[in-house]
Amino acid sequence: MTLSKKKRKAPPTSEEDERIEQQQEQLDESKSVESSSSDNENTEDDIEEANDVPTLPPNEYDSIKRIIVRNDNKRESLIRLIGLKSLFAKQLPKMPKEYIARLVFDRRHKSLALLSDDPNKKYTDEEIIGGICYRSYPEMRFAEIAFCAVSASQQVKGYGTKLMNLLKMHAVTEGIEYMITYADNYAIGYFKKQGFTKAVQMPKARYQGLIKDYDGGTIMECYIHPSINFTRIPEVVAAQKEFILERVKSTSKSDKIVYPPLPSDFSRKVENNNSKYSSAHRALAIPGVKEAGWTLSDLITSTGGFKDSDQRKDLLKKELLTLVQKVQEKQFSWCFREAVDTTEVTDYLETIKDPIDLRTMERRVRKGDHYKSKHQLYADMMKMVNNCKIYNGAGSSYYGCAVDLEKFLSTLFPMKLEEGGSFD
Repeated sequence: MTLSKKKRKAPPTSEEDERIEQQQEQLDESKSVESSSSDNENTEDDIEEANDVPTLPPNEYDSIKRIIVRNDNKRESLIRLIGLKSLFAKQLPKMPKEYIARLVFDRRHKSLALLSDDPNKKYTDEEIIGGICYRSYPEMRFAEIAFCAVSASQQVKGYGTKLMNLLKMHAVTEGIEYMITYADNYAIGYFKKQGFTKAVQMPKARYQGLIKDYDGGTIMECYIHPSINFTRIPEVVAAQKEFILERVKSTSKSDKIVYPPLPSDFSRKVENNNSKYSSAHRALAIPGVKEAGWTLSDLITSTGGFKDSDQRKDLLKKELLTLVQKVQEKQFSWCFREAVDTTEVTDYLETIKDPIDLRTMERRVRKGDHYKSKHQLYADMMKMVNNCKIYNGAGSSYYGCAVDLEKFLSTLFPMKLEEGGSFD
């Protein structure tokens, strides 16, 4: 059996060669012209776009040396993990050293380390100037922060904020949606500044059973928005502010006309029979105010009694929120921070007809229209104490927490009995 060979195409003649070359040259020339015109068009467009887009200053985060390190058995990684362990042990003295070592070297944990620029400190404990140890749960899209610290020599330089922002940027690459941590009383303020909140929005089913509950710690959460550049927040806020001001200028008429100064007897000349809103009427009579789009109702709500009322509400809200947070920060408040789970404690509502907890109180305070005075908040606090005493036996740990809370409330809400029981 013989295999038939494919017939090869005959090579082109010299005339065909010349014709093909001419066609190719014409094609190349047309492509060159199109490319040139396209480049010119793109260049003009690019110039226009470049003029519209504000130039950002250099990102200060670019100069920060950092690395994600984990126990991968590499010598360099192990040296830096030892440095992180030493840093956490030094800056977190209340944390058991064995526990720190176990988590730092655990293969399921990773650490973001900030490194010193000094080449003489490379691969030494002093190379690590800050770090965060965390464990991610990719299937649940969240990460738990175990330790966070900055060396004493580098504190008050903003590294704490930079460290957390860099971790957020890295978290996005891992598909992390939430970061969660248990913060002690000293760390709550720091985590609040980094965008963490005590109001956990992540469904409990996603983290329950995966993270350990810590006595005396407050669970806090931070949502990681995937499209936010956390290393550019100041620049973004400044750009947004500038954009809004430019939009206001483009529609406002207040800077187009210059009015003469008001006469010294202007207030007396403004006739107004309703003294309650006299300040609003005087403001509206100023030349240019009405032309700028202000109305009497706008001015009434922003001046006088309305403004004072809003200020009083804001002040009360801040005071009440501070009181609730002071209770939440106490170790004995652990059993009052969340509502009793009636699916587990099935007979609770049979005994307690009006349940209350710190989470509910905080929600009411933030809403702003529930508590009208400190008395009402104190009443809810005492109701919570009494509910706990009624449901739990006198010898239980829950009852003991209620007793401790009641004692603390007497110092948190000092009363002047001679004034009919009003709070200081």
